[in-house]
Amino acid sequence: MTHQLCVRASYNRGLVILAPHILYTRHGDRFADAVVIERNGARSTETKLGTFKLSGLRGAVITSEPFNPFDSYDAGDDRYAETIIARIDS
Repeated sequence: MTHQLCVRASYNRGLVILAPHILYTRHGDRFADAVVIERNGARSTETKLGTFKLSGLRGAVITSEPFNPFDSYDAGDDRYAETIIARIDS
């Protein structure tokens, strides 16, 4: 069971708050598909699922801010076929 809490981290020299939906591997690298809730202190105006390479996330901490699953998230998508590490219940 997942708690569906946001994560705060540094990514590409900026601060982000993410709503992570799935962690997986592809070609041996680890990725997270997540919705950006906030970037550099500004709330995101566009809701979409983005892909983040885990090696690029620095200082990640779980927040107390819950999130609802993104409507277009599909855990059965072919890009997740290699290995799913963790995912939310949608």
